[in-house]
Amino acid sequence: MSLPEWRVFADADALVDALSAALCAEAESAIAARGAFHLVLAGGTTPLALYRALARQQAGDARWHVWYGDERCLPVAHPERNSVAIEAAWLAASHIPPENRRPIPAEQGSQDATTVYARWLAGVADFDVVLLGMGEDGHTASIFPSHDWNGADVLAVHDAPKPPSERVSLSAARLNRSQHVWFVITGPGKREALTRWKNGEPLPVSAIHGKRQTAAWLDRAAAG
Repeated sequence: MSLPEWRVFADADALVDALSAALCAEAESAIAARGAFHLVLAGGTTPLALYRALARQQAGDARWHVWYGDERCLPVAHPERNSVAIEAAWLAASHIPPENRRPIPAEQGSQDATTVYARWLAGVADFDVVLLGMGEDGHTASIFPSHDWNGADVLAVHDAPKPPSERVSLSAARLNRSQHVWFVITGPGKREALTRWKNGEPLPVSAIHGKRQTAAWLDRAAAG
């Protein structure tokens, strides 16, 4: 598999500034071409900084459609859910209408939530931009090493190696149905996994590619 473009920034602040500008540019392009922008969101500390930047820029309107790469099976208002953190950081105050913000209903349990989210996605073509993080083991979304990351569009995860063990994740196959895949990776703890990725190890991150572009947005601490 081909490696992504490596985009290295001095620090996380510089990365977020560049990423927010690039994301808004892709939104404008998609809306001009098709009248809508379909975006998949990632959890994590650096993506939250991005969402706060988008909130300051008042990014998003009724033509934006927001999806989630994964979610933890926790109560609907639990603070460790990706949707709760992202709503607080950006979406709740945005002009993206609630019906265009589609959190995974993971409070229903992984199996039922998988069925519901797959149904919601059934009529959706390629995503425009997918945002993903990367764990220190090379996992992304809730696709972990040694797990099956293809098959159906949405996967029920029952044995995640980090809590909570029950999760819901988009599959690699569904994430690959996107124009742009952008990995957002910061901090020195990610260097080893990045090296393994560059060396061609079959990590979950290496299974996901955008149709037009795959890029890893890194700060200097992660890139080494």
